[in-house]
Amino acid sequence: MVTQTAAQRREQAKVEYDAFLAQCPSRALLDRISDKWVVLVLCALGGEGGRTEGTPAAGPAPLRYSELARRLAGVSQKMLTQTLRSLERDGLVTRDVTPTVPVTVAYALTDLGLSLREVAQGLRVWAQANMGEVLTNRDAYDARTS
Repeated sequence: MVTQTAAQRREQAKVEYDAFLAQCPSRALLDRISDKWVVLVLCALGGEGGRTEGTPAAGPAPLRYSELARRLAGVSQKMLTQTLRSLERDGLVTRDVTPTVPVTVAYALTDLGLSLREVAQGLRVWAQANMGEVLTNRDAYDARTS
């Protein structure tokens, strides 16, 4: 029997992830990243949604909590906080605390978060572009089934 290090076992598990299997941990990740607030936070931190400040060549500028809250109309403080914490835990977002009065907290996408932002942006753009057709289909379905 060959003994494997923990790192070797993790590498082997990466190859074996299959979201179609009930116990695969990627299912929990899919659940998290498919949340509407996650998609919108990733897009906002990625520089979308009416950003007025400049975007440096290295990537989008960090946003303060209050800027994110204003950009994401309708998000509660609790939901935004939970979303940011989960994204930070997964390594998609960084949280930078500056000891000022009051304390300044800014959030930015990591490289991993930037790679997911591309996918999230595609979902957001698709939803906006196809909402009219979806609404028409819903109306037609409801008319047929009621």
